[in-house]
Amino acid sequence: MHNVSINSDKLLVLNKPKGYVVTRSDELGRKTVYELLPKWVFDDEWMPIGRLDLESKGLLLFTQDGKIGNALTKPGNCLKVYEIWVRGYVTDEHIAQALRGVQSKHGLLKALLVEKISKGGAKTKLKIIINEGKNRHIRRLFGAMRDPKFDTPLKVLDLKRVSIGSFKLDIEISKWRFLSLEEEKNLLENK
Repeated sequence: MHNVSINSDKLLVLNKPKGYVVTRSDELGRKTVYELLPKWVFDDEWMPIGRLDLESKGLLLFTQDGKIGNALTKPGNCLKVYEIWVRGYVTDEHIAQALRGVQSKHGLLKALLVEKISKGGAKTKLKIIINEGKNRHIRRLFGAMRDPKFDTPLKVLDLKRVSIGSFKLDIEISKWRFLSLEEEKNLLENK
């Protein structure tokens, strides 16, 4: 009889909190996501698949396999789902504009789906689906729109990535784990 691991040896997930940069080292001395992971993740050169900015949180995958990283980050290859809180009144026209897209120095920024989840005061909670991830994509997309009531730019106050492809975030903030072999297979086959 032999031991068979049910965990992937190619993918691990971290539930990234706010306040950590997604880099191996930071010239400004900020905390990096590697401080939340075992030392061997850094030493064995596990690399993040995509990015989340300093103020964003949620699902962040790591791999040592460049082919897996490329497959999951290639534009159009993989759906990414976010829950965000936006300061400002998000209207149906804002949603239509986000679906059409806005031009930026990073190219066209747009969402595939925008759904209102709830409202509270002058804030709106949205579910956003994108299939690419340009630098600060969602923050820039909504920042290019204006609140009709106050004539100020909309601002993303809170951004959490909740899924990548078929894989949904299921661990507490600042925790990590390996994906199971079944989760890995589903993610790579059903991007």
